[in-house]
Amino acid sequence: MQTLTRAGLIEKLYSHIGFSRSESAQLLETVLEKIVVTLEKGDSVKISGFGTFSVRRKGNRIGRNPKTGVEVEIEPRYVLSFRSSQKLKKNVNEGMIKKSS
Repeated sequence: MQTLTRAGLIEKLYSHIGFSRSESAQLLETVLEKIVVTLEKGDSVKISGFGTFSVRRKGNRIGRNPKTGVEVEIEPRYVLSFRSSQKLKKNVNEGMIKKSS
């Protein structure tokens, strides 16, 4: 199994769309920056057919250090969550089934 990286995405834009490598890199960076800025504001990012990125707040809670067993208070924080679309789930599932056959 391979991991698609930023460089890999740039290469895909370059080869499939025909942009130069620098144009492909700039396009990808612009899209990623827009997503980051939107999430930093606390808004959600929905990409049709792919999924939704959202930020949610987790409250105070008590956790446990797994090594020592000592309870510690975990401060409130914000976490990024991703919920995939039904279309993405279906495509991934079908792709994995084809791969294992």
